[in-house]
Amino acid sequence: MDNLLLLLIFIYVALMILVGYVAYKRTVTSEDYLVAGRETNSYIMALSYGATFISTAAIVGFGGLAGTNGMGILWLVCLNIAVGIFLAFVVFGKKTRKMGQYLDALTFPEFLSKRFNSRFIQYFSGALIFCAMPIYAASVLIGAARFLETTINVDFTICIIVLAIIIGFYVIFGGLKGVMYTDALQGTIMFVGMLILLVSIYWMLGGVTEAHQALTQMAPLFPEASKATGATGWTTFPAMGSPFWWNLVSSIILGVGVGAIAQPQLAVRFMTVKSNKELNRAVLVGGIFIFVTTFTAYIVGTLSNVYFFQTSGQIAIQAAGGNVDKIIPTFINSSMPKWFTYVFMLTLLSAAMSTISTQFHVQGSSIAYDVYGGLKDSKKHNLSINRIGILIAIIIAVILAYLLPGNIVAQGTSIFFGICAAAFLPVYICALFWKRTTKEGAIAGIISGTLISLFCLIFTHQKEAAGLGIAKALTGSSVLFTSMPWPYVDPMVIALPLAFVFTVVVSLLTHNTKDEEKEIDQMFKYDDTKGDVD
Repeated sequence: MDNLLLLLIFIYVALMILVGYVAYKRTVTSEDYLVAGRETNSYIMALSYGATFISTAAIVGFGGLAGTNGMGILWLVCLNIAVGIFLAFVVFGKKTRKMGQYLDALTFPEFLSKRFNSRFIQYFSGALIFCAMPIYAASVLIGAARFLETTINVDFTICIIVLAIIIGFYVIFGGLKGVMYTDALQGTIMFVGMLILLVSIYWMLGGVTEAHQALTQMAPLFPEASKATGATGWTTFPAMGSPFWWNLVSSIILGVGVGAIAQPQLAVRFMTVKSNKELNRAVLVGGIFIFVTTFTAYIVGTLSNVYFFQTSGQIAIQAAGGNVDKIIPTFINSSMPKWFTYVFMLTLLSAAMSTISTQFHVQGSSIAYDVYGGLKDSKKHNLSINRIGILIAIIIAVILAYLLPGNIVAQGTSIFFGICAAAFLPVYICALFWKRTTKEGAIAGIISGTLISLFCLIFTHQKEAAGLGIAKALTGSSVLFTSMPWPYVDPMVIALPLAFVFTVVVSLLTHNTKDEEKEIDQMFKYDDTKGDVD
């Protein structure tokens, strides 16, 4: 490990500790710890949101998938910006902020719970987040650790532990302020690193036109196994309705693109700003950030095939030893000068730490505030309990990072996004926009979305069902339905619309009480007439 790398790591870690300490000193109340005091400015909020959204799962995991799936994955960039930024901030964000303020909600489960006057929703949602998020957190940890392992030859086990300790420090003590302050710093590093990488790969391959033409001409080299399932090349979309198409469209593009709206760790960001003006200002910063980081990851992942073929006669997946999660790290270490490899290492560390810190914070608050705190029925939030919850979340993620198989980064992310979309999106939309939604309807929507998602993961979706082996043990077949397209349809595509149906139908069959109707009217009136709270 040379002196330049040691210096960069020292400066980086020192900055993280310093920012975390500043946040710790400014964290006094539960509102500070859970929603950053509701006074975050637009720049910090936008970068925190973006850096939380874009993790090593996006850069290493989905960048690697771009290397095996091709440029069709760029549609995910469109959804990330259109849904994850513009729709989220302008349509969902403003109502979430004002309604969250009216309800005095400090977490996403509490927001839903108070909106529908149901403690059960808070308990169930908190438990679901705590149980489902570890696979996502572990996936992000793995992505960062694999790059460190490849770049500086540090043992994978040591990388996982060191990352967990550093992140744990400022999350446990600084709360959401610590998370958001460090996110803003890490987001700035990510933006600069990814922008340099985007320019570099086109320069390296002779320009935009030359790079894309070279990739198009490589279509005959696309793996035969992928062609057999519908792939047509790196610059063309797969055959519609084929297994390859269903995996790309339903699991990768729709699963992650739509699922972003209902991410608890992202939704709570809207409750950290003091006015709609801050959200409006954040749209431009967030949109540019998401575009540069995701577009770069997917372009680099795809075009790495050209680089590897020109330098070694292999395509990307071959050069990476068959591990999708190693495509981006292998490309960086093979093609870029040492100084940029170190800069990109900090970029990936920033991407990982910004996302994981939020995941740990949300998991800790879910189990400590929403489940334990709710059961204790205490009006006073104990920060020590929340910190213990975060510590438990960290330990679980570290254990899973050792147990999960290779090629898991993108898949683990898709699973969590899909479960959140099915469980929370119907109820979240109805909470903000449909007064008629009842407590019973909301409960039906959350439970049905969760159970249908889990059923599909275990019994119908080939990728997970075959790995788990439960369906095969019970029925003799890896999936219940073998005819096309069912083994390749992502669980979210099935669970999300059904959860909407359950939410709406049960709401129409039940009624809010007079007191609940009056409270809901006041809630929506406040939402419509208060405007910005400056």
